[in-house]
Amino acid sequence: MIYSFPSDSFSNYIRELRAQQKKIVFTNGCFDLLHWGHVSYLQQAKSKGDILMVGLNSDESVRRLKGPTRPIQDVKSRSQVLQELKSVDDVVIFEEDTPLSLIQSILPDFLIKGADYAIDKIEGAEDVMKNGGIVQTIDLEEGYSTSKIEERIKSAL
Repeated sequence: MIYSFPSDSFSNYIRELRAQQKKIVFTNGCFDLLHWGHVSYLQQAKSKGDILMVGLNSDESVRRLKGPTRPIQDVKSRSQVLQELKSVDDVVIFEEDTPLSLIQSILPDFLIKGADYAIDKIEGAEDVMKNGGIVQTIDLEEGYSTSKIEERIKSAL
């Protein structure tokens, strides 16, 4: 499913998952140009639990973080492409620059980020660990990044 945060339907869904004792895995990002690095990362994240939720920055949030030329694809396109990956169970669109309030509302069993993040710098890590959850990083596929792809496209023009 694709949810907006905050919403009553999303809060109800989290309560249902908890009642079913599902292990929730959470990660987040802009996922502007989906590539093999993203797919591999999401597959590894999914292997940690039952439900993989991907927090997705809104278009305005991406612009604030990445600059006025981003995102390349709008949030509808990015969310629908992510939702089609078999490793992704849910996409949750958030407006803030960080997913902190979203993470605090979920308190996932696993909070996952790429290995380019130090655990003590991951938004929400402290909250997740205080709640008994696990915070982990996953090695990234070398040579894959949206910024590098964007640079290659620009240089080919």
